Amino acid sequence: MTDDAARDTDAVDADDAAGASASADAGDIVLRVENLRKEFGGLVAADDASFDVERGTITALIGPNGAGKSTVFNLVSGFYEPDAGRVEVDGVDVTGLEPYEVADHGLIRTFQTPRKLEGMTVREAMLVGPQDQPGESFLALFTAPGDVAAAEKRNLADAERLLAEFEIDHLATQPATDISGGQTKLVELARAMLAEPEILLLDEPAAGVNPTLRTELAAQIRRLNEAGTTCLLIEHDMEFVMELADPVVVLDQGSVLTQGSPEAVRADDRVVEAYLGGGA
Repeated sequence: MTDDAARDTDAVDADDAAGASASADAGDIVLRVENLRKEFGGLVAADDASFDVERGTITALIGPNGAGKSTVFNLVSGFYEPDAGRVEVDGVDVTGLEPYEVADHGLIRTFQTPRKLEGMTVREAMLVGPQDQPGESFLALFTAPGDVAAAEKRNLADAERLLAEFEIDHLATQPATDISGGQTKLVELARAMLAEPEILLLDEPAAGVNPTLRTELAAQIRRLNEAGTTCLLIEHDMEFVMELADPVVVLDQGSVLTQGSPEAVRADDRVVEAYLGGGA
């Protein structure tokens, strides 16, 4: 091989390596939020909000009351349609999709106040979680009853496994409306995992939970993360955030004020000002 050919080959190899590295880096971003904006009757609730969530992290979205956290969560999960901006899950544009369509792309969320499903046991409430169940199709019930039955059997086994993993299997036959608020949040978290999320959005998981169950929730979230689940959470309990999350994204007046490690964010004077005086 001539020297020129060798140099050309080296250049191609370098380009291929750079391309592979770029692809690997791009693949590390599970959720990308770009320049989200949302107005409600002239009130700007999200204003050019942008941040990424890297695979394998527990990323916290924090800020003072009125900072726009819930609005951003609702924009990301499809409950609001943005006036501007873009949301990507694993590189796929999901901007403006319906919540169930966003969920189909692997973004699953919980809620600050979980809905207790009346007339269902905890086990039955769990079975609402899986996406794209064959039994949801009226046609499949008649044309592919075997597939429907197999999926139901598989979902039931997965539900039982998750109830055991979350140490709430003793609640399986209890009416879903009869368990405590903290237990309901554990059930909701277990049910969310039935959908096999690429990223799990947790809306104030510690809100209204007694200290014992709060500790249990933190342990379960940490366990899920260590097993490979990427999480984005909003939470007012700063102790809960600081013991779980890294990195932390701080919103103020609808925009990202700063982001970084918990220690860096805690020491940022702008964050202190936003919480103690400057925040909306």
